[in-house]
Amino acid sequence: MTETISETKACTGCGVKLQTEHAEKLGYVPAQALDRSPIICQRCFRMKNYNESSGITLDHNDFIKLLSHIGYTKSLVVNIVDIFDFEGSLISGLPRFVGDNPIVLVVNKIDLLPKVTNYNRIVNWVRKEAKEFGLKVVEVVLCSAKQNMGFDRVLAALDEHRGGRDIYVVGATNVGKSTLINRLIRDYSDIEAELTTSQYPGTTLDLVKIPMDDGTFIIDTPGIVYPHRLTELVSKQDLVTLMPDKGVKPRVFQLNAQQTLFFGSFARFDFIQGERQSFTFYVSNALPAHRTKLENADHLYAEHKGVMLTPPTLEALELMPKLTKYPVRIPKGKMYDVSISGLGWVKVNSDSGADLAIHVPKGVKVAVRESMI
Repeated sequence: MTETISETKACTGCGVKLQTEHAEKLGYVPAQALDRSPIICQRCFRMKNYNESSGITLDHNDFIKLLSHIGYTKSLVVNIVDIFDFEGSLISGLPRFVGDNPIVLVVNKIDLLPKVTNYNRIVNWVRKEAKEFGLKVVEVVLCSAKQNMGFDRVLAALDEHRGGRDIYVVGATNVGKSTLINRLIRDYSDIEAELTTSQYPGTTLDLVKIPMDDGTFIIDTPGIVYPHRLTELVSKQDLVTLMPDKGVKPRVFQLNAQQTLFFGSFARFDFIQGERQSFTFYVSNALPAHRTKLENADHLYAEHKGVMLTPPTLEALELMPKLTKYPVRIPKGKMYDVSISGLGWVKVNSDSGADLAIHVPKGVKVAVRESMI
């Protein structure tokens, strides 16, 4: 019985093959649930109904094997990235995986940007950054799948560029990929089942083929888990605080050299040397900031991490990599951002240059880029 299930049926939520014997393994479904329609595995059922994380994901090699298949197809590739973690959510090596297939770059979560944002500037900025990354795209589309912003343009771009081909949807975890696909299903397919949408990584575990009305398919691929993103290192309780759920209110701090800002115990920003200047922080509104003198910063962190400097709690902090110092030099002459993958970014508002140090859990990606806003 189990072999027949494994060979012929897959979870309509995550795509993994179903089995009834091993509750601790992927694809488990109780035997009494097999007559349900649609059938979803127990992992997807618990995420969908209770928002629980199972901790079961595919490893990186399995992700790469699935993605490498795309280059042998004739498809339109929709690459979804998170505007709030642009560098961290880009898929390393994607041009190599997709071959000659055209790429539409869908930039999700623009509802998190300040309301006064110039979207034309954002599109130009994304094009420039993508080109530097080696990603050749036929179109950049800004949207918010959650807030239904820009979705008509997403549909128009797909109609314009796919030419009757299948659509492969790729992206890192937590970029809103499943939410966007559920919107595509409503417009392109008459099936009722929706993919499992959760705030936790690893929601989709295999290729999920969704038939469209014209006989082609939308193919959802697993989200790649990148440990260089802070959002992959924190507990599920702290993830709610770290990931914004509404428009971010920029926080501006006028700092002198030798001053430090803590954002909970997640990150520390040192202004080491430079003229007095302002820095704008684009981070979750729920994340508290604490200012101190640089000379006091080490002692303050040692004494108050996980208590006054929270989140995360001391218990959760012990499960994360230790804070590591990354020196950052901001050159003169242009406006720059310092992005911290999974946390947000800091805009340096002066073109006079500055010497900084960013302290984040070891392995989290820190990058300097031309200012987005």
